[in-house]
Amino acid sequence: MSIKKYEPLNSLEIPRFAEIKTFMRLPNVRTTEGVDYAVVGVPFDTGVTYRPGQRFAPSAIREISSLIKPYNVPQDINTVEILSGVDYGDISVNPGYIEDTYDRMVEGLLPLFESGVIPICLGGDHSITLGELRAAAKVHGPLALVHFDSHFDTIDEYFGKKYNHGTVFRRALEEGLIDVEHSIQVGMRGTFYSKKDLTDSRDLGFEVITSFEMRETGIEETIERIIKRVGDSKAFLTFDIDFVDPAYAPGTGTVEVGGWSGAEALHMVRSLKNVDFVGYDLVEVLPAYDPSQITSFLAANIVFEFISLIALKKQK
Repeated sequence: MSIKKYEPLNSLEIPRFAEIKTFMRLPNVRTTEGVDYAVVGVPFDTGVTYRPGQRFAPSAIREISSLIKPYNVPQDINTVEILSGVDYGDISVNPGYIEDTYDRMVEGLLPLFESGVIPICLGGDHSITLGELRAAAKVHGPLALVHFDSHFDTIDEYFGKKYNHGTVFRRALEEGLIDVEHSIQVGMRGTFYSKKDLTDSRDLGFEVITSFEMRETGIEETIERIIKRVGDSKAFLTFDIDFVDPAYAPGTGTVEVGGWSGAEALHMVRSLKNVDFVGYDLVEVLPAYDPSQITSFLAANIVFEFISLIALKKQK
């Protein structure tokens, strides 16, 4: 018996504004059989330290994603022809209880990693990445981290608490979830509390390329450094939407000026086609500050680039 292939609704047969909103109109099926990738919502924002509301991002990204078509022009690939994908629904998070939510994330995501399905998580705030890495490490061991963000997220604690969206990668490193020698943080900018904010990540072992450095050396050199740093290691890509300048992505919780355009962000992700990613996430979209949906639409397009990378990998 042949295994069913899962693919989106055809928008030339059923209008894009019709039917229930899933990511790119994928079938909402919770299965790992015959699936290459699964889009998973993680509507959790208890880890934020400024503006809340990221819990509403998975539904906002799904709604606008119906505008995305399956053929990726720069990559010359039709994702539907190559991949079988599903919208896996949401993790049943526990609002207000971050550690219990981490346990729920591991329970929900582990079957995907164990089956070889690549999860793409829609946050939610950046604290969710710790739960994803815990699940991934049970199957793959410590992973190289490719981290796009305007913040380092490596502080030790905030108001005496160890778990929030600003501590996630220090915790992941302490728990042995990250292969720090092959990990890199890209795009940090803005003002800092002190120079220690700048040096902490490097002292922990991460390679760091700030936005200030990227402006001097150029995007192409940054891409080369990412690829060289990761090498042949299995990797996880986490993309905080505030990597992008608020002129292009105003709907986020902790904005920083002097960032990158949507086109530049898409190009950088697109250029990582030879990196062996086993998981992805897109975090920190805040729909309440995104009245025209441009942030959610950019987020959906970045996720489409993740899917395209999976298709290119399978096509090899």
